[in-house]
Order: sequence, then structure tokens, then C-alpha cells
Amino acid sequence: MKKGKRYLSIKNQIDNSKLYDVEEGINLLVNGAKAKFDETVELHVRLGVDGRNADQQVRGVVVLPNGTGKKVKVLVIARGDKAKEAEEAGADVVGAEDIVSKIASENWLDFDVCITTPDMMGVVGRIARILGPKGLMPNPKSGTVTMDVKKAINDVKAGKVEYRLDKANNVHVVIGKLSFGTEKLVENYNALINAIIKAKPASAKGQYIKNVVIASSMGPGVKLNTRF
Repeated sequence: MKKGKRYLSIKNQIDNSKLYDVEEGINLLVNGAKAKFDETVELHVRLGVDGRNADQQVRGVVVLPNGTGKKVKVLVIARGDKAKEAEEAGADVVGAEDIVSKIASENWLDFDVCITTPDMMGVVGRIARILGPKGLMPNPKSGTVTMDVKKAINDVKAGKVEYRLDKANNVHVVIGKLSFGTEKLVENYNALINAIIKAKPASAKGQYIKNVVIASSMGPGVKLNTRF
């Protein structure tokens, strides 16, 4: 794919043979921002684990100190008092069997995060084949299957992100917008990378974090120093 003049201009400022310190690397992206929209910043981490082994899975959640800059639409599947709690906590959509039927029959997926209570998992399981491939299936490990619905909603709205291995043993996570500026993006980066380090499986051998790249929506990647 042919790259635009702006992309090539930023790329020419990046030394691909160099591993940049975090602040310097993020600063390159921030100072090179020229798009007409507020670009998203993503972190890509290659890990020295084998995700085919159950004891080397890496997955968790972290609340970024400065949020993601994205307005998150939250669906809560719950009944009774928990449904009312969800509405009061600011959930965008609240339902029970009715919303599950809507997802099943219409493939309705107009939400970013799905939260449910443990007692509803049997009902939600009916649409696991729809939610699962989209990364929307509630899971206790990510805090989206819980009785504390209010906290779950507040965390998501405040900037909670989930990180997990893909099939190539990489982790890809949004850490904010270029408009945040270098300082806030560095804070978000540190929160996420520290969480990934703490999640290192006991069975993992050798170098754990092999490669770290940060990139904006329309810009080239910047390789970061992996000395931790």
C-alpha cells in the first residue's frame, strides 16, 4: 500500500535501528501528529511465551490513569436490583433475556463492553458464539462477570482496558489519544507495561518482553527500549 506524504515525513524522522526511550518515542508520535482527527495510540508487545500452553497465557485488566480518550458504550445484562444499579451507574443499555434475544436474532452488537452478573451467565451463554469472536463475551478474569455492577461500569468508563495474547503471542492495547500529550501517554504506557510484567507466567523462560512498538492510527511504528 502506498503511504502518504505525512506518513513518509514522520517515518523519515524515525531511526528503525534505534530503540527509543519511552518518553522520546512517544514524543516523536505526538510532535508528528498532523491528521485532521485525534489519532489513537496503540501499544504492541511481543512476548517470549507460548500461548498454546495453558500455563503461559497472559491476560488481565488495568485502569489507565488517564483513560483511553474513547467514549465506551456499556451493555449490562442483569435483572432486578442489579439492573437498576446498572442504570443508576450510567450503563448505556440494560436488559436481560430481551437483549440476549435481540443479539441472537439481529446480531445486534452496538456496544463496546458487556457486563453481567454470575446468575445471568447461563442466559448469556446462549450468545457466546456471537460475543466470543468479537471479544465481547463477559469473563470473571476481566471483571465483567460480577455482582459489583456499579464498580465494573465505573472502571470501564474510567479507562479500564483488557490485555491478552493473540495467536502470535503479541498483545495489542490502546493507551490513549495523541491529544493527551507525551506526559499522560507515558503514564498510561507505564501502567500497562507494569501490569503485563506482573502477569508474567511462572513457567515462562528466557526473555519475557521481546519487542515493544508504539504507533498512532496514521503513523509508523516506533520501537521502544525493552530494558525492564
